[in-house]
Amino acid sequence: MNTGTFTHTSVLLQESIDALHINADGVYVDATFGRGGHSRHILQALSDRGRLIALDRDPQAIEAAKALASDPRFTIFHVPFSHLGHVIEEQGLQGKVDGVLMDLGVSSPQLDDAERGFSFSRDGKLDMRMDTSRGESAADWLAHAEADEITRVIKEYGEEKFGKRIAHAIVTTRDENPIVSTLQLAKLIDEAVPVKDKHKHPATRSFQAIRIHVNNELGEIETGLKAAAEALKSGGRLAVISFHSLEDRIVKRFMREQSQGMKVPHGMPILESEIAASRVLKTIGKAIKPSAKEIEDNIRARSSVLRVAEKL
Repeated sequence: MNTGTFTHTSVLLQESIDALHINADGVYVDATFGRGGHSRHILQALSDRGRLIALDRDPQAIEAAKALASDPRFTIFHVPFSHLGHVIEEQGLQGKVDGVLMDLGVSSPQLDDAERGFSFSRDGKLDMRMDTSRGESAADWLAHAEADEITRVIKEYGEEKFGKRIAHAIVTTRDENPIVSTLQLAKLIDEAVPVKDKHKHPATRSFQAIRIHVNNELGEIETGLKAAAEALKSGGRLAVISFHSLEDRIVKRFMREQSQGMKVPHGMPILESEIAASRVLKTIGKAIKPSAKEIEDNIRARSSVLRVAEKL
């Protein structure tokens, strides 16, 4: 396995650590270990009695986590963060967690490693799976998906207005010339898009969409957020970093709904105290964005947003 020499700079690092309000003796979850940038900072703030549980579905991230294996406070599980609830239950920690951090989306090592197939600017196998040990690759999906399904995915997850043209190009090409490499797909999309954005590669939105679909990223977020809220103790913090509008919309909506409590039809005889009792979280402050300096140092931070909530 190629664990690679690809580096990863954690986005909104200090802001997210500060948002957790770390209790030195507490229990924390890094739901997206990546290369461990956030985890290492959490561990630095913990005492010998503190504990950090990390999750990641990327085998290369699990390999990278071996560097922390000797730390008795640290445990990592090779699962997607949608399995957070199962892990917490197995550990007997439901309702006892002091903080959960979720850093969504694709990591720099995944983008920079051509073998992973995430990048339209580096040639490699068209894979895009975050967990390369299971599931269907992007190439496999594109080989059989109907044009209408490809169109829906590209329009819905990539917000690409030329989704139908791109899907048609894929379907008409694949029978004679199977689409198996990233640059092959990027060139096909480039040729299918009639109007170019001078600030963005024509394949950007489609690659994002296919990646989101292959990894069920939005479904993972919804399940993971619910599990995180259930895992937290009263006063525990949930900090979530998202990188595009689809992710951030889900996080924002979830935190808002959990802070408002049950929705009651007008005229229903429900006491305000009953509504208040159904509220699970309260949002903490406004959305936090990276500083100009961070964006200058790491251009991939430019679209990141950190939202924070606290368990009631």
